[in-house]
Amino acid sequence: MHLTLASGFSVADTGANPPIRILEHVYDQHVSDSLLKTSGKISNVHQGHGHDRRERSVVGMTNINKTVVVLGATGQQGGSVAAALRADGWGVRAVVRDPSGHRARSLSAAGVETVRGDLGDPESLRAAFSDAHGVFSVQPNSGQAGADVTNEDEVRFGAAVAEIAERCGVAHLVYSSAVTAGSTTGVDHLDTKSRIEAPVRNLDIASTIIRPATFMELLVTPEMGLDRGHLSFLMRPDQAMQFIAVRDIGRIVAAVFGSSDRYANRTMEIAGDALTGKALAEHLTQAAGQPISYSRLPTTLLAQDEVLGKLAALVDDGRLAGNANLDALRAEFPFLLRFDRWLAGPGAGLLDETLRSSDTGIAPR
Repeated sequence: MHLTLASGFSVADTGANPPIRILEHVYDQHVSDSLLKTSGKISNVHQGHGHDRRERSVVGMTNINKTVVVLGATGQQGGSVAAALRADGWGVRAVVRDPSGHRARSLSAAGVETVRGDLGDPESLRAAFSDAHGVFSVQPNSGQAGADVTNEDEVRFGAAVAEIAERCGVAHLVYSSAVTAGSTTGVDHLDTKSRIEAPVRNLDIASTIIRPATFMELLVTPEMGLDRGHLSFLMRPDQAMQFIAVRDIGRIVAAVFGSSDRYANRTMEIAGDALTGKALAEHLTQAAGQPISYSRLPTTLLAQDEVLGKLAALVDDGRLAGNANLDALRAEFPFLLRFDRWLAGPGAGLLDETLRSSDTGIAPR
């Protein structure tokens, strides 16, 4: 399979390195069918714990007549949010471009109401938000491979969702931002998040902003080179970076909607684990049953690709490495998965699929 990179760089040029486009957008909301299948199962991971079962059943009783509208439900974050909300007894309404599409039909089969809508069509959003208790907001962005939106589109969409939710009488809006928000990074598709956060904070309804760390799922995509026994990423081998499992984003959002008074008007940086490059290699080696080494992306590559260079610098100065208080988060959300537990649970199938993938040939544009 040949993947064209927007940067014009290729894996063949740099050794066993992952596609740059994947690394340039560490918050990609889209996902393969295999991960969608995994997401459909994740709400059951901790069902064996009696306390968790009782807590979720009580929450479900209070939410049974309330609906949360989920944007991006056919992608990673939105899909995990929809699954977690359904597990907690909420009604879920997914706004999709094509209700007859494969992913939309999968959502319907899981009990999610799907309605046709488009972020560029305010009237469709007003119809979707009608009588809803909450809205989960996440937008596509220009950093995604094959994206057909500009940075200005993303900001316009995010602001419109917030405004329409308020006008429709929605009680609570949850916006998924980025861990780098709150500062100017020089990476356009990251800096859009701060511009969307501003109108969200000014709403007269309850709002919560979450800033997820880099997804654990990104580390085991087939393009990352694990089938060749090596992983290259943004941090140095001895440098820690925070990560979160996508399924845990969904469960945190469900908890936020379930306790609106507690989480209203809060901005939360969220993560499940912090690992150095060496620790990543150790966990992957153990889970894979074969040696997997780690190195930072080559200095020459970081120098030649402007966005990658900026991302690496953001890791070095801590803004992309993450600064979430993991101890406090684990106390508040005991279900948060560390990387080794994720590899043994929701990530096991993804890792196995990656290890069995063939060499990916990357062609320059």
